[in-house]
Amino acid sequence: MSKPPKRFQQFTVNHPRVAEAYAELGDAVHADGPLDEKTRALVKIAVSTGRGLEGAMHSHVHKALGVGVTPEEIRHAVLLSLPTIGLPAMMAALSWVDDVLTGSHRRRKK
Repeated sequence: MSKPPKRFQQFTVNHPRVAEAYAELGDAVHADGPLDEKTRALVKIAVSTGRGLEGAMHSHVHKALGVGVTPEEIRHAVLLSLPTIGLPAMMAALSWVDDVLTGSHRRRKK
């Protein structure tokens, strides 16, 4: 898996106790339910899509790929948002998926 964004890395340096608590919270909510790892990854993608969170989408697509979610499954999760959030928002989310799949978001940040 790739390194977290520099902004988040700096946050963990500046606020290590908060970052540790945040990580523990994430672990707790993942463990406190019946959903399997792939399903949880797709839910995170869906939430990021619905909220229009580009950075979160990049992060969650990377994580999803790391647990075996296929690009087709990721794109389908985003496509399912179309009737709810509309075409422009869904298309933006698809572009963020493609950013990760093509690596273009890494090249832009340099």
